[in-house]
Amino acid sequence: MKFSAFFRLALFGIKTVLFRKKDPILGTVILTDKCNLSCKHCSVNNITSVIHPYTQVLGEMERLYEMGVRILFFCGGETFLWRDGEKTLRDLVIEAKKMGFLIVNTVTNGTMPIDLPEADLILLSLDGDRAAHNAIRGDTYDTIMENVRNASADNICFYMAINQINKGAIQSVCAAARNSKNVRAVSFNFHTPYPDTRELALSREEKTECCRVIGRMIGEGYPVLNLPAAFPYLINNTFPTPCFQCVVIENGRLSTCGRCIDVPGLCAECGYFFVAEYTLLFRGNFRIVFEALTTYLKYV
Repeated sequence: MKFSAFFRLALFGIKTVLFRKKDPILGTVILTDKCNLSCKHCSVNNITSVIHPYTQVLGEMERLYEMGVRILFFCGGETFLWRDGEKTLRDLVIEAKKMGFLIVNTVTNGTMPIDLPEADLILLSLDGDRAAHNAIRGDTYDTIMENVRNASADNICFYMAINQINKGAIQSVCAAARNSKNVRAVSFNFHTPYPDTRELALSREEKTECCRVIGRMIGEGYPVLNLPAAFPYLINNTFPTPCFQCVVIENGRLSTCGRCIDVPGLCAECGYFFVAEYTLLFRGNFRIVFEALTTYLKYV
């Protein structure tokens, strides 16, 4: 992370904590819900399969920037499927940088060639070792790992949602991140149980064991982007929701925190590590602040 970006983000954080502000800093643009996979834990793919046009996406980016958002994510569906004429995901990332966003990331399932050096981070979904990942996402593990090896930059971060199928594969994904030259780190979430995927949710005891393993991996020097000080809040779902510093825009509709905010009762079962980390960070939790500084400066 460039020092200028770090300074401006740190200043935002200080103002948010001191004055208890609720202004957003992180925004996500949903480019499409079209996806080439049908993963067992996903509730938001191919509902409309609409690819939103470039001018609309550009307008949504401008709207977020005017709101004060400076960390931008592009999400899907599958983001690398997005195209409008000759415009591709790369054009959006480059335009976002020109617009003034300090950090521009994208999320992908990794099944398509990864040639996006302009992005700060590419969050790539790897949901376990070969067996667990393929049980969730179909026979894609080998294709993804080949794409990772052939990626044009070392800006990849593995992104794993822990559920009943892959809860025993945390160490394998940490090892894959450490041993892959184009991967900086791995970031974990717990499965957030939408009504149609509730059977994949973890119990409190299972979350505790998963956090123990993740904590051990961090202690052993594996590149993990998560903050251990947030683990107790995630295990017990005691972190405040929603996260007012995060917003999502999809087809012109703005949501605070995420799309799942509209599902009754789901916030109380949120498994997104970054939501816990950000809400605690912007409430001035000193342990979270310290871990965020040391971790984000190392991997982002």
